[in-house]
Amino acid sequence: MPDFGFSIQSSQPIDLDKTYRAVYNFVKEKEPSIQRCIYCGACGATCTAANFSQMSLRKVNLLLLRGQIAEVRQLVEHCLLCGKCMLVCPRNVNTRKMILLIHQALKMPLS
Repeated sequence: MPDFGFSIQSSQPIDLDKTYRAVYNFVKEKEPSIQRCIYCGACGATCTAANFSQMSLRKVNLLLLRGQIAEVRQLVEHCLLCGKCMLVCPRNVNTRKMILLIHQALKMPLS
């Protein structure tokens, strides 16, 4: 079999009914516009931090929904809060407030 430079990895099933959603719920309660995100990627295309890191609000949103908080923590610490993502968001998600709320939620104990 030829080597095409990649390998198939085992799947990582995520049971969305059992994920840790406290951070997402905290952000959703304080900034309901997070629910309007359609994961289009416009925010990531204009993100200054994305040029130098793996920062992507689209990825942050998905990881929050999946309860993968360690990965969220690594991504949001690269955000510069420049606001470019807010300017291009077609759904008017308040991304700046969302990032600030995520930082706040990560510092406090949530159940």
